[in-house]
Amino acid sequence: MSQKFVPDENEFARPNSEPAAVSEQDVLLVTVVGSPQGVRETILTLYRLGFAKVGDWSPLQRAANPKQVMSVLIRRKVRSTDSKPPAR
Repeated sequence: MSQKFVPDENEFARPNSEPAAVSEQDVLLVTVVGSPQGVRETILTLYRLGFAKVGDWSPLQRAANPKQVMSVLIRRKVRSTDSKPPAR
């Protein structure tokens, strides 16, 4: 029998290895691009609003424009069971 068809006995012992757990999450990337001061101020503002901790953001990195930097926040969000689009 081919090895790729042999079930992994520890498959469900590992968190996040179950296909259902992965498929029920969205991975969201939030990117802030601008001057170093502007990016830092925006991250602090989002922290004050309770959006994300300052330490959750990536370190400042160079952006495409040499005068700008960027920082990225990765969020994992559980998908809503209600798949209807929001009412307008």
